[in-house]
Amino acid sequence: MTERRLFDLHTHFLPPRVMAKVRAQFDSAGPLIGRPWPLHYRDPDEALVGVLRGLGVRHFTALAYAHKPGMAEFLNDWTADFADRVPEALRCATFYPEPDAAAYIGRRIAAGTQVWKVHVQVGAFDVRDPLLDEAWGLLADDGAPVVIHAGSGPVGTEHTGPGPVADLLSRHPRLRLVIAHAGAPEYAEFLALAEQHERVGLDTTMAFTDFFADMGAPYPDLLLPRLRDLGLAGRVFLGSDFPNIPYPYATQLEALERLDLGQDWLDAVTWDNAASLLL
Repeated sequence: MTERRLFDLHTHFLPPRVMAKVRAQFDSAGPLIGRPWPLHYRDPDEALVGVLRGLGVRHFTALAYAHKPGMAEFLNDWTADFADRVPEALRCATFYPEPDAAAYIGRRIAAGTQVWKVHVQVGAFDVRDPLLDEAWGLLADDGAPVVIHAGSGPVGTEHTGPGPVADLLSRHPRLRLVIAHAGAPEYAEFLALAEQHERVGLDTTMAFTDFFADMGAPYPDLLLPRLRDLGLAGRVFLGSDFPNIPYPYATQLEALERLDLGQDWLDAVTWDNAASLLL
């Protein structure tokens, strides 16, 4: 039997105090959560890494995201140390619109950052902020993927939605963006952006699950043929949001299998696409 190989581009490992605050937000169904979200995993990092290893996840991310000025480099130091300690973890970093963003992004690029993360809903910023213009240019030149939560789920804000991202790509068309949660709930609009820009892709994080469907964000069946084509073109990636999910990890995998888009598509999404990009 072939051993399962998974490459998860959207997992979260955070400094303990930060993770505790994130879990408190989920427990309280805070204003950016919007509904009960009973976390399935609450273990310390060592045990969580063990869960992923046991599931066959060979590579994963520590996606931290800054939500205020002066926070990004604290998180980046922590995630760099995490990658040094955990062989399967990719080198990840985040950034925020602040005067020194381009400077520290340049340093992190030189240090070998493989994946970036920004969360415009939690961060409450516009991707078109002039403080980020030079930074986006550096990231476009480097080519490492930026996992960006820009869809309006679970709770939309003035900064979410496809419009700002479309404007950003018009300014920096070579940016390699991975749209988190397949852009939920603006699935069609973000899929179209990925089709229009050869360095833009989607991750599967929580999409296609019953939990997301029950939140009012079911994935439209009519988009599935285009999603299949995008995945076979190398631009759909497995994401899970582990450990901040309200169900076992296997639920995400089962949701992908239920799409019935073929074994080639499933292999591409769960391993080949990310491996080709990052290994």
